[in-house]
Amino acid sequence: MRERWLEQDRRRDRDFDAFVAGAAGRLLHTATLLTGDRAAAERLLTAALARTYAGWDRLRGDDPYDLARQELAARYANTAWRRRRPHGGVLDGLTAQERLIVVLRLHEGVPEEQTAAQLGLPADRVRAICLRSVSLLRSSSRTARRGGPERTERAADEPVDGGAPGRAALRTGTGDATGDAGAGRRTGGPGGRSARPRPSGSGDGRESGGSPP
Repeated sequence: MRERWLEQDRRRDRDFDAFVAGAAGRLLHTATLLTGDRAAAERLLTAALARTYAGWDRLRGDDPYDLARQELAARYANTAWRRRRPHGGVLDGLTAQERLIVVLRLHEGVPEEQTAAQLGLPADRVRAICLRSVSLLRSSSRTARRGGPERTERAADEPVDGGAPGRAALRTGTGDATGDAGAGRRTGGPGGRSARPRPSGSGDGRESGGSPP
């Protein structure tokens, strides 16, 4: 019996290591878009991977990337949702809620209904926030190119042209977490075996405030 448990543990560790080696770069890029800071993104990702590792045996064929992304978003929401406005990165100027919705919808491609369910918001509210945020980012980009004052507010329901607004912006300019890290969900990146957290018990749980560990 003990040998069987040990073999299950070794198999789980191998599977988790392989997942981290393939997905850490993409997840770190997502975390950096959210936090605007590489060090904070690494802490956020470590906490999310610890929770993913703790729940690995309950996946039962589900995509581990989806679980890790959910943990990442939940951890970010619990620690930054109603705190100070994040600063830095390509999404500078957006609130924590706006950042999370834009990243989930445009960078990660999470469907509107799924995003709404995860955040506990109506789907039309998610749509309005996403459209408004993209308008703000576009206004800020145009103002920056003209060298004028900071961006002006746009209405939440302002129509946004183009098939997938904002995707190009999310693929550019947040330090060394951009580029190849965001090229594909399963591409390799920083992490690998050295990135695997070794939580004790069933994980550290989500916290309702303070900074990510």
